[in-house]
Amino acid sequence: MSDTTTIVQRRPAPVVVCRYDVLGDKSWRPTKSPRRRGGTVVRHGLPAAGGPTSLDAEQESSMSAITSRRSARALIAATSIMLLATACTTAKEPPTRKDGALGSLPTESGKPKDGGTISVALPVGLSPSTMFPIPSSTDIPLGNQLLVRNLYAEADIGTTDQVNADLSLAELPEFGADGKTVSITLKDGNSWSDGAPVVADDLIFTIDLIKAAVALSPVNYASYTPGGFPDNVVSATAKDEHTVELKLTEPINPGYFLHTVAISLKPLPSSAWNIAAKDGPHLDPTVPANAKKIYSFLAAQGRELTDFTTNPLWKTVNGPFRLTEWDSSTGGYTLEPNPEYTGSDTSRVDAVQFRSFTSTQAMLNQLLAGELTVGTLDASFVTQADALEKKGYHVYGRPGPAAVNPLVINFANETNNFDKVIAQLYVRQALQHLVDQPGYIKSRGVYNGAATPNYSTAQAGSRYAPTFGDEPPYPYDPEAAKKLLTDHGWKVVPDGRTTCVSPGTGPSDCGAGIPEGQDLSFNLLYANSPAANVNRDLAFISEARKLGITITGEAKALNFLYKNVDNNGSPAYKDKWAMVDEGAFTMGAYPAASFFLGSKAFFNLGSYDDPKADALFEASVHSTDPEALVAETTYLGENLPWLFMPNVDNIAVWSDKISGPAESFANLTAYGLVGANPQAWYFTS
Repeated sequence: MSDTTTIVQRRPAPVVVCRYDVLGDKSWRPTKSPRRRGGTVVRHGLPAAGGPTSLDAEQESSMSAITSRRSARALIAATSIMLLATACTTAKEPPTRKDGALGSLPTESGKPKDGGTISVALPVGLSPSTMFPIPSSTDIPLGNQLLVRNLYAEADIGTTDQVNADLSLAELPEFGADGKTVSITLKDGNSWSDGAPVVADDLIFTIDLIKAAVALSPVNYASYTPGGFPDNVVSATAKDEHTVELKLTEPINPGYFLHTVAISLKPLPSSAWNIAAKDGPHLDPTVPANAKKIYSFLAAQGRELTDFTTNPLWKTVNGPFRLTEWDSSTGGYTLEPNPEYTGSDTSRVDAVQFRSFTSTQAMLNQLLAGELTVGTLDASFVTQADALEKKGYHVYGRPGPAAVNPLVINFANETNNFDKVIAQLYVRQALQHLVDQPGYIKSRGVYNGAATPNYSTAQAGSRYAPTFGDEPPYPYDPEAAKKLLTDHGWKVVPDGRTTCVSPGTGPSDCGAGIPEGQDLSFNLLYANSPAANVNRDLAFISEARKLGITITGEAKALNFLYKNVDNNGSPAYKDKWAMVDEGAFTMGAYPAASFFLGSKAFFNLGSYDDPKADALFEASVHSTDPEALVAETTYLGENLPWLFMPNVDNIAVWSDKISGPAESFANLTAYGLVGANPQAWYFTS
């Protein structure tokens, strides 16, 4: 039996509905007692999908004990009923939206006092898997910038700054006239916890290790794109103790370099970590063979989950905190202030405890009980904002900057000729026409108003927005979707089986490689949390069924998706998924998509390969034309490498017992709990 729950879409029994039923049929009427259909489900009745009924570890385990695939077929109706029932009966209007945000952002207030433990929720389903700060495409590093600081810190929400200068280790890069020389100057005065200064050799050490990682396997560096960094680095030289000069193979766009390359780099302790064995000799990492040995050793050590707190390697940090407790069974951990920290904003608290949760409902329960200091609120629970505020919490939300919340398409999946079918632009256009973004946003069963429409890799109104602005090229229009299919040789059978009746490559035929009788059926994997994404995916599945398109939905843990749904990192799984919903991707302040969609990019999960898109990626990365990126975002919105969904608000919740700079809380809406900056927070007296 698989360790996942397979949900096969059927026309469901009537369910309790609010404004919009997540299963897509707006004509249904509420019933007093929801019904199950055809078969029985396990006693707990819900997958770990983050709906209004929480799941503990025992419940999650029981979901894998469904005795047969047949019994799972009824799960979708029962699940959807339970997801909606509580939301409808307790629903209130969501908070007022003003200036693009939900709720208001309080100013820093209260008299700071030292001490106390802040409890912070970890993102649901996202447990750390390594201590090594150079992550592979399947790694989830612990601590982010809190243990080992980034070269540059992201700018605060609401500012026009390029980076957060106070939290950055270096001055902004300087570019030579040829565009191929970049100088990075590390600030003086920053030290590692062992007393060694953070110097140019530490940044060069990082670059040497990344080169070694990529040489061993391209999937070893999550940010890798062939021909990009570090392939384009001819040399990295220490001009003095604090300045690194990079010579590149070709010019690079300054915005792209800063926001896609440099901002993800972390100088590493070259004098402490340049070893290839425990208690081994210190090696020269500028020798490629040595760098490979060092990288392999550090990467392997980083994945030893039981050694996170005991391995002396990970005690050398330069961030505001150090790791003191770690639970390898849950992924929870505790950080305490680093007494040797030399940066700004030294923490006033005794500890920050990061707690793991199996569902967004479980997190909400702990917030309502007052047992959590900082958390997030899933959009499907936004009507609980008033209750949380009465419990003494601040609630504030807005879409993350340059966020994209797509259904990723697997163009390489050959199952049932999916690769041939999805290669047809008209098919992708038809599917996008079935995505009811306005309906999802308004629905109390999905986003409850806590989202904004989005139809490309840059948001409307932003600096690099597509030329079509907020007028989507393929708005929600089922009739337009049906016409696209019938005009291209398909016999559409609503609630049945739509098939190709005109094979061939003519303008009114189905397209190359699509045989007569081919149906439109494939699977969609989605993370079992947050609930809003689960519900919108179920709505999309139901809408497709109305046109005879059968989509099999499969709920999986987010960690499972990260490890398996990547054609570069997990090629053996390539034919086991057609679409996936892993949640939002953050494109960065310069939202060039080459990292995600370039034909040779190793974070190109679904093997999208389009020569015109590659040419546009090349221009946005290397051209100084300020409109190059606009051309890219416009084309991607029209060509549909992904199916675009609304950008959901990231809603932060924090106790009024703590305070700090307003931007430190606003920043939670940019990257969620992963980007938490707790050293700026303190309890008030």
